[in-house]
Amino acid sequence: MPAAKPIPRIIAGPALRHCDEQHFTLWFVCRERLSCLRLAILGADFDRELNASEVHCIPLGQHAYQYLIRVSEEALLAKDIPLTYELFESNSARSLFADIDELSYPQRPLGEFIVKPHIDKLLHGSCRNAHHHSSDALVAADTQLAGCSDIKQRPALLMMSGDQVYVDDIAGPMLYAIGEVIKLLGLQQEQFVDAPIADSTQISYQPEAMYKRHLNLLPKTQYKAKTAITRWYINHPIFTSSLAENHLVSLNELMALYLLYWSPELWELIDIPKEVPGLSAAHNQRWQREWTHLLAFKAGLKQVRRLMAHVPTYMIFDDHDVTDDWNLTARWELAAYQHAFSKRIIGNALIAYTVFQGLGNAPARFDSEITPDLDAFFASPNPTAQDALIEKLLAFEHWHYSLQTTPKLLVLDTRTRRWRSESNLGKPSGLMDWEALMEFQAELVNQPNVIIVSAAPMYGVKLIETVQRMATLCGGSLLVDAENWMAHPGTANTLLSIFQHRKTPEQFIILSGDVHYSFSYDVSIRFRHGGPQIYQITCSGFKNQFPEKLLPVFDKLNGWLYGHFSPLNFFTKRKRMSIRGRRPNGERSKRLVNQSGIGIVEIAPSGAPTKVAVLHGDMTETEFLPPRH
Repeated sequence: MPAAKPIPRIIAGPALRHCDEQHFTLWFVCRERLSCLRLAILGADFDRELNASEVHCIPLGQHAYQYLIRVSEEALLAKDIPLTYELFESNSARSLFADIDELSYPQRPLGEFIVKPHIDKLLHGSCRNAHHHSSDALVAADTQLAGCSDIKQRPALLMMSGDQVYVDDIAGPMLYAIGEVIKLLGLQQEQFVDAPIADSTQISYQPEAMYKRHLNLLPKTQYKAKTAITRWYINHPIFTSSLAENHLVSLNELMALYLLYWSPELWELIDIPKEVPGLSAAHNQRWQREWTHLLAFKAGLKQVRRLMAHVPTYMIFDDHDVTDDWNLTARWELAAYQHAFSKRIIGNALIAYTVFQGLGNAPARFDSEITPDLDAFFASPNPTAQDALIEKLLAFEHWHYSLQTTPKLLVLDTRTRRWRSESNLGKPSGLMDWEALMEFQAELVNQPNVIIVSAAPMYGVKLIETVQRMATLCGGSLLVDAENWMAHPGTANTLLSIFQHRKTPEQFIILSGDVHYSFSYDVSIRFRHGGPQIYQITCSGFKNQFPEKLLPVFDKLNGWLYGHFSPLNFFTKRKRMSIRGRRPNGERSKRLVNQSGIGIVEIAPSGAPTKVAVLHGDMTETEFLPPRH
């Protein structure tokens, strides 16, 4: 039997996170605890040993330590020139990242990046499902950067607007790999309350246990609930994903998932069988299909790592980072948070999001309320500390953040501060409540132009929103994911009032994902000379797509029923808005693009987009051309 491969010193990363003229943030995971780190940034006159406050270490397990390097100084990084970072341990002359395979771009130094306070170009998108059959667009983005010889042509940032991982939709082979990573890295275990198992050591990762969690592990409600039809019943699943057979439960599973999404080396240490006993014929076919798609996902991970190591990357959650339909209705929240086990599952996903995504966006926002409890829990894991941390995270109201760039970039939390329906607990909640919307409006004051990141499009496809509204009236809001900005009257009217206010910025760019297809709208206010120009730009997903046969039908019907000159527009909440769809590659009638891709937006000094495009996994490009006038 061949000897087991050693765990590499750097397990995941490095990845650039929040970087501007005053901040440098770097994320990576190491197999051991490091001491006396020295950071050198060539081109910025920075080379010194880091102090304790600049090195945040979280022990994920026996052989996994997450590091977040965060340096803040006035005039730390020069703008618009090539910079190169190197990290050393103790007095070593060799960079920690020097031995990572294929980390640098051809004929370029390792760790080269650029700080652009003026955003002239950015990458954006959402929805990266590892076992989806589509190509990984992050690989295409890296390929494009590899062919770019002028660093000044690189994007200012990469914005990931939700569903960076799919906690609720896990392939069978991926679940098997998660179990192997937990053992390999010695990730911490935990105890459960009000669950069918006592602790996470009792979770099985053998093939015969696959695709059964919705039946024998996930929690169920204890009260009557109305279905999308009319029948009443109890003991239905709290988690409403239709693909929840392998829904993740424990914190160590979630940590392993993140590492497998970003670490090419871990996959080399795991032998996932192509054929497994103990599965039904249908599940065996599903395993084979997922195994094939995961091989393709694995093949691109070195390029994904290289992209994130050279472009500052920002993230925000959407529902699949936690669970499908997260906080969609007040009734869903009652079921989820009043059950100890489901609350723990949601809390674990929030802990994992905080560790792997949230901290890197704006570390200082977590310092007083979250980081002390986070550090205390990981230093000495126990159920009491875990529950206390979860309570803090569920009450936390600062997941959103902004970048002081030009244009200013506002990243919205549309999941946790919801405007709950007062007339019917089963109706969709507003994506942001009154207080959150007022804070959002305050951020817009005195801004000539802004970029807004909203996971769900603020201006969506009207036909699909109408279908969601009809399903909601029939009690099926969960069935059709009926969460859009127009679904709740309070949120819709407040948001539209903000856009119509005469003191709003002159240019709005809205970046969205979520929907698994791409489109772009030019929006203005009817019957007003001047006023803000709004650009809704949606790119989804990085590695996901809408059902192929269904979307063309929606596209045609939406054009017929809600085209620019249709009188039906005057019966919608956005009746005062003129919405014109951009034409993908100049198509006459097509408006929606159903192919995985990453969005590319080039921006003029005025704040208006000069190019709106999607780069697909096969390196083809769809450009959304302005509507004909």
